Amino acid sequence: MWVSKKTDYALRVLFTLVDHFSGTPIPIRELARRNDVPKRFLEQILLDCKAQGWVSSTAGIRGGYLLAKNPAKITMGEVVRHFDGILAPIDCVSVAGYKRCSQEPVCRFRRVFLDVRNYVAGVMDRSTLADVAKISPVSKQELSGDFVGGEGI
Repeated sequence: MWVSKKTDYALRVLFTLVDHFSGTPIPIRELARRNDVPKRFLEQILLDCKAQGWVSSTAGIRGGYLLAKNPAKITMGEVVRHFDGILAPIDCVSVAGYKRCSQEPVCRFRRVFLDVRNYVAGVMDRSTLADVAKISPVSKQELSGDFVGGEGI
């Protein structure tokens, strides 16, 4: 699975808004600065998020963006699918982005990718923004920890 910059930026900003849920609106300039996102690109992303009902905005000197929907009601899967379309690692196991492959009738590794798709989709669809906001960031030690045979990951 690969996540686009647009999805990455959207998630960064959504989690900033989760941290300020029910607080005061955060100006777009501040959201861009805190999350290291180009302001012009963030404007497009926030319009998309607003259209999905995830964020709301208020105009004026004290205006900005707020989370419009309870973070327990927004999943990572929802956000990734909205911006990137699919969670499947290859087209021939995708629901939304399915493309037939000439090797489907004889392909042995397709099943592994189907299992990966199902696992990733399950994790992403169970992971609400509220739940994810409670966990700590990944440490460098965890990243290279006990995983065996992961060269090239």
